[in-house]
Amino acid sequence: MRPSRLVPLALAALLPGCAALSALEGGPERDVFELRPPAFGQTSCGRGRVAELVIETPKARGTLDSERIMIRPSPLQTQYLPDAEWGDTVPVMLQRLLVQGLGSYDAFSHVGRAPLGLSGDFALISEIEAFNARVDGEAVTVRLAVNAQMIHEMDASVVSRGNFNVEIPAASSKTSDLIPAFDLAGQELTAQMTEWGLRATGINPASCR
Repeated sequence: MRPSRLVPLALAALLPGCAALSALEGGPERDVFELRPPAFGQTSCGRGRVAELVIETPKARGTLDSERIMIRPSPLQTQYLPDAEWGDTVPVMLQRLLVQGLGSYDAFSHVGRAPLGLSGDFALISEIEAFNARVDGEAVTVRLAVNAQMIHEMDASVVSRGNFNVEIPAASSKTSDLIPAFDLAGQELTAQMTEWGLRATGINPASCR
């Protein structure tokens, strides 16, 4: 469920200069895009910040651990957009979205990619199952799917498990239609995983404002 105060930002940011750099290095010229999280703002949950949360880099199979933007013309076939790519690998991009999403709440003393000390209080570990556009005849759908676990670092126990699957239709398989659909799907996935992450660490999102 998406938190009621989340405001979608239907925006994909073009990073200037990256395509030119790729051309200078001898690679194909591609536009570079970056997904953004919903506009959480700085949110107060009305409680002391005592827990440190580490967002570990999500795991992904080799075809997804890439900057390339994946398209599946069939369940057994993988292709990539020839004229566009992400600014980071898919796992690093999702990690950044989750750090921004959960870090926008004041419920934690620290949210980051690594603990400030030897270990954090909680760790969010995940595996990306899908981060692609699916083509089925004339229908094109962007699908993002992630399996996640919230771990209590002190005893390595699993506090909560979550399975997330977001599907957003795209007008066509053209890059100009796919990127906005990926952006909306990324916002929805970030919103769902942020709400789950709060609840998994004992915070009721309804108490945050």
